[in-house]
Amino acid sequence: MRHRAVPAKEENSSGLGGQIKEFFMVLLYALLIAFILKTFVLRGFYIPSGSMENTLQVNDRVFVNVAGSMFGEAERGDIIVFKDAHGWVDQSAPVATNPIRTALSFVGILPDTSNNYLVKRVIGVGGDHVVCCSADGKITVNGEEITEPYLYPGANPSDIPFDVIVPENNYFVLGDHRNNSADSRYHIEDGTEFISDGDVEGEVFVVAWPLSHFTFIGGASDVFTNVPENTNE
Repeated sequence: MRHRAVPAKEENSSGLGGQIKEFFMVLLYALLIAFILKTFVLRGFYIPSGSMENTLQVNDRVFVNVAGSMFGEAERGDIIVFKDAHGWVDQSAPVATNPIRTALSFVGILPDTSNNYLVKRVIGVGGDHVVCCSADGKITVNGEEITEPYLYPGANPSDIPFDVIVPENNYFVLGDHRNNSADSRYHIEDGTEFISDGDVEGEVFVVAWPLSHFTFIGGASDVFTNVPENTNE
């Protein structure tokens, strides 16, 4: 029986082509898995400002629980990342873009560095009556004063008075660094102070980078333990 001899050059070429094809298939599957994880499980974000200091630092990379926001609502004390649907950030300012970084961010390989998202702490949920400030200079939620240990050292609960009732399926949010955070308080006059649950990407659960800042974020539900259920209809 005769067998066709394959020249060494042809054999090597065929093997190399198969390896290249296999490499790109593995890469494609990896990108697909990353995109699915970003969309349905967890997503990375970059912290560009000091509005959440000292809980989150400038340049921290954090991950949010996307799945949790799909199947449940945020609670008082949670740190949430949400779309800037109200235009709180000045979008006219030029933003440096890198096509490769943008693409990797889109599929979930790199954290999102765009200015289309914000991160704040939930102080009031749907139906809550949130007021500042009490005689002791504290924020009250449904008439109960809260003591906020996460506040930036030296920062007051708020230097801006407010009195709001949060609509259902919305949140009233503040930064931990109150005198460096243009949060819900600053947007009461223009009627955009509340964040819709539909705009929430998820709750921050870990600071992943830099490693020196690595920590799990569990919210601050204990701060609101004594807050009664809202009585606002």
